[in-house]
Amino acid sequence: MHTMWKGTISFGLVNIPVKMHAATENKDISLRQLHKECESPIKYEKVCPVCDRKVENDEIVKAYEYAKNKFVKLDEEDLKALKQEQGDKAVEIMDFVKLDEIDPVYFEKSYYLSPNEGGGKAYGLLRTALEETGKIGVAKMMIRSKEQLAVIRIYQNTLVVETIHYPDEVRNTQDVPNVPEKTNVNKKEIDTAKMLIEQLTTTFDPEKYNDAYRTALLKLIEERKNKEQVVSGKERKQEPDNVANLMDALQASLDKAKKDKPKPKQPKRKTTASKKKATS
Repeated sequence: MHTMWKGTISFGLVNIPVKMHAATENKDISLRQLHKECESPIKYEKVCPVCDRKVENDEIVKAYEYAKNKFVKLDEEDLKALKQEQGDKAVEIMDFVKLDEIDPVYFEKSYYLSPNEGGGKAYGLLRTALEETGKIGVAKMMIRSKEQLAVIRIYQNTLVVETIHYPDEVRNTQDVPNVPEKTNVNKKEIDTAKMLIEQLTTTFDPEKYNDAYRTALLKLIEERKNKEQVVSGKERKQEPDNVANLMDALQASLDKAKKDKPKPKQPKRKTTASKKKATS
């Protein structure tokens, strides 16, 4: 399993060297866009609308737009220094809370933790302490240049880092339109709804659920492949650069000018009679 981060988890005076691994993977099917006419993949380029040309990566700088079309430029050195300053710090567990005190709307992404060299005993200590107290740890850590709020909990005997949103990242429910304050629901309707919930209540088994759309799409793609209903993107024709075009144009113009240029008139040769007349 690929290691995406190495660091130290600490609580009190206990330090645990750990490695972090992605706990989930995106199984979405990525579809490309082709040009309908020639069936070639569409290419997206970074273009400056003012200079009207393609921009290379070394010509691009980062900036923050604080108002419409107003930017504060940020140097890579500044960003790198901030990242280094935060990244060097150990991940310290600040508080311990109960898992059910955090609403699921706060949860973002899961990562597995494995002990790094010499960290097995401390890893087991934290795991056992969390398990026996029924608590989870709340910490801050740097992931991909962003300071994340996270919780550390147990999942199937493995420590898991669960990144969670900051409060200002969770939108206010008061902004959701058309949510009724109260509804006129009678007791019979409520009892019927509760009875239906009871009939559909079961133990959660994630294996019974699957992505029907992804399965159907993969099946369709495989059928098209087997029937050889496939296309190949066209190779882009290599065009001579502007310098070559200019040289060709100049050479063609020169050749044409030589061809069209009138030949100089040759002086008339004197005849023998003329020569005798001149000497007499």
